[in-house]
Amino acid sequence: MDLLVLLGVGLLTGTTTVLFGFGGGFVTVPVVVWADSALGGDATRVAVATSVVVMVVNAGFATAVTPRRTLATLRGGGPLLLLLAAGGAAGALATRLAPAALTHWAFVAYTAVTLADVLLRPGFLRPRGQADASVPPRPLPALVGAPVGAVAAFLGVGGSVMTVPAMRRAGHPMCVAAALANPLTLALSLPAAALHLALASATTPAPAVADGALAGLVDLRTATALLLGALPVIALLRRHPPRVPDRVHAWAYAGLLGVVVSAMVLSGP
Repeated sequence: MDLLVLLGVGLLTGTTTVLFGFGGGFVTVPVVVWADSALGGDATRVAVATSVVVMVVNAGFATAVTPRRTLATLRGGGPLLLLLAAGGAAGALATRLAPAALTHWAFVAYTAVTLADVLLRPGFLRPRGQADASVPPRPLPALVGAPVGAVAAFLGVGGSVMTVPAMRRAGHPMCVAAALANPLTLALSLPAAALHLALASATTPAPAVADGALAGLVDLRTATALLLGALPVIALLRRHPPRVPDRVHAWAYAGLLGVVVSAMVLSGP
C-alpha cells in the first residue's frame, strides 16, 4: 500500500513539476515525513534530503524536455546559476546541523508566508507584463541566487517557491515562470544532493542503518518510487502541455501552497 501511495504521489509530483516548477519539494517533503515517521525527529531531515535528490532528477528531466526558445530567456544567467549552486550547498550543510524541529517549522512558516505574499501583494495573480504588453519581463538579478539557493536547499522546497513568484512579478506568464523554475531548481539542488549523499555516514539515523533504507539522509526506496511515478508524467505533459488559463494557473499555485501548509502542520512533531 505504501508503494502505491508513493507512486501516486510521484504522479502528482510530475504534474506539479510541469505546471508549477515544483521539482518535488512542496509535495515530497510532507509525504516523506509521513513515510519515514518511524524515524521520529529525524524524519524531516530525511524528507528534506530525499526531496532534494528527487528534485535533481525531476528538474533535470523537465529542463531537458523544455523548448529551447523558453530556456533562451535565461541566456546570460550564468552568475545567477552559480550563486544558486553556492547557496544550495550552504543550505544543505545547514540542514545537517540544524535541529529537525527547526527545519520542519521553518518549512511551515516559509510556505505560509509565501502563500500570504502571492495572495496579498500585487503582481502575482496578474503580473506586470500582462497589464502592459509593451513592457518586457525583467531578468532575475544574480545577487538573489545565493539566498534563494540557501533557503530552498535548507527547507527542501526547491527554487520554484521563490523564483516563480519573482518571475511572475517580473512579467512572465505562469507557463513560462514554471518552466524556468526547473533549470534554476536544478542549479541549486545538484550540489545540495551531492552533499547529502557524500557526507552521509556520520548522520544516518540509527533505526534506518539496519535495514539499509537510507544512503546518508536520503531514503532511496521512497525516492525511487516517487521518480517512477513522476518521470513518465513529465514526459507526457511536456509533449502535450495542458492549456490552463493564466489566472487559473496562478490561483492553483496558491491553492497548492495552502494544501502543503496544512499537511505539514498536521504531520508536525
